[in-house]
Amino acid sequence: MLPSLKSWPATIVAGVLAGLAFISAAPAVAADFPTHSLQFIVPYSPGGPLDTMSRLLAQKVQPELGQTVVVENHPGAGGNIGAALAAKAKPDGYTLVMGAVAINAINPWLYPNLPFDPVKSFAPVTLVASVPNVLIVNNAFAKAHNINSVADLAAYAKSHPGKLNFASGGNGSAGHLAGALFNVRMGIDTLHIPYQGASPAKLALLAGQADFMFDNLASAAGLITDGKVKALAVTTVQRSSIFPKLPTMEQAGVKDFDLGTWFGVFATGGTPKPIIDRLNKAYTKALEDPVVRKNLLTMGSDAKPTTPEAFAELVKHDLAKYREIVKVSGAKLF
Repeated sequence: MLPSLKSWPATIVAGVLAGLAFISAAPAVAADFPTHSLQFIVPYSPGGPLDTMSRLLAQKVQPELGQTVVVENHPGAGGNIGAALAAKAKPDGYTLVMGAVAINAINPWLYPNLPFDPVKSFAPVTLVASVPNVLIVNNAFAKAHNINSVADLAAYAKSHPGKLNFASGGNGSAGHLAGALFNVRMGIDTLHIPYQGASPAKLALLAGQADFMFDNLASAAGLITDGKVKALAVTTVQRSSIFPKLPTMEQAGVKDFDLGTWFGVFATGGTPKPIIDRLNKAYTKALEDPVVRKNLLTMGSDAKPTTPEAFAELVKHDLAKYREIVKVSGAKLF
């Protein structure tokens, strides 16, 4: 039999009572959450794939949570502005952010003074989608020089060093990193032209101001389907389910080239586990909705809900992976 609490030191009694209080309160926290609307930050401009995904999910999780989910766009600095707002919010589950591989795994190696810690500042809720990047080429350029494959593009670049250029959504973006790595892997010299976002970069490609670019498939799918650009390969280790005829970069002869894009929901770091689990349940249910899955698929994305723990492991894995890729590629912000 345990001795009476009266015989225990005061510090031990206090610790036991605090632990019991936490255990009894934890289920209550999850049961009571949420009691008012939630803020869902999108760190990019309205109208893009990430914004579309976020708004679709916000609509679908509202019935499960019983509260309104308000989507707010806070673009800028490669997604860092919106991410910083979420990182500094109260860790109560009422502020969420749609994170991405660029923000959570690439930016830490490109920005010297990030206003957040990529691991400690966020509490992973669930992975939302995995999207291949795709190498696309200006139609007129491809036709004029008979560019029908990645090998054709690399051969032309080698015979015309410094003459080709590739567009991206900005310095340090996934498209910039992919282009820089392509140069290294193929031993070619092409010029990077950064734009203020993927949309103006694609406009430059369509206008012939850029020869090629790496874009995420969710963003480029419409242009490919409509025949407005020529797609050569996807940048993941597996082929795309919506463009199965496109080879991977590896299959096209480019070794060690795995640069897919993912998006996922994060809460502020330090948010209680019961609340994270409550949010995970709601978003997982939304991602299993046939309408959501169909919409994501048409955008070139596969819905991939995970546990918070599995998502946290992905972030840590990709942080290490992109640290090496940034180093090897020599990609610079300025």
